[in-house]
Amino acid sequence: MNDSGQMDTQDVLRVELEVMRREHRDLDDAIEALQTTQRADQLQLGRLKRQKLALKDRIRRLEDRLFPDIIA
Repeated sequence: MNDSGQMDTQDVLRVELEVMRREHRDLDDAIEALQTTQRADQLQLGRLKRQKLALKDRIRRLEDRLFPDIIA
């Protein structure tokens, strides 16, 4: 956070990253819960898995922006 009390770009990205990670865990829990039922809706399960994968890709891109690989 800068001197004026506002968040800089890096802080905003870190918060966004944490929100996405939490959402990813929630999707994981939802998928697991759906898979344990006897009558798991395969269409819904597929949608959740695709959503989780897309979110994982967004997380990876955001991590790359925050923590770029530095080749020495």
